[in-house]
Amino acid sequence: MVDLRKVFDDLVRFETILWNTVDARLMKDAGVSLGSVNLMMVIDATPSCRVIDIANALAITVGGTSQAVDRLEAAGNCVRRANPADRRSSIVELTGAGRDLLASASVVFDEELEAFFRAPLPAANLDTLGTSLATLRLAAAARGAHDASHQP
Repeated sequence: MVDLRKVFDDLVRFETILWNTVDARLMKDAGVSLGSVNLMMVIDATPSCRVIDIANALAITVGGTSQAVDRLEAAGNCVRRANPADRRSSIVELTGAGRDLLASASVVFDEELEAFFRAPLPAANLDTLGTSLATLRLAAAARGAHDASHQP
């Protein structure tokens, strides 16, 4: 029987090592943090992207997302424009500089992902890991939605 505490510990420690290593490499080679790259990837992939879309994609708060978008905007990597479909929200888009930064950061990001995942794991194990993590993430999201509905 698998020791769930060990699974938890391995998963959390691996995530910490992964995040810190990728973040440090991105800062060194591309001059951008992993958090900013995550935001820019969502903005780039989401048509008519709103702050709420980014927050949902990254499972972070809307307030934290808005502040992160503010930092990207101040650095000249994205702009907010009026949302023609909803005047209460804005659309977030990457600027030319933001697209260029994301392109250069993506090379570094992909190299690190290859080193951390594909290099040590056989393809079948990597497929199983990917499927398992996606299943766990969906289950956690469903549980979170369920738990939130029962709070006073």
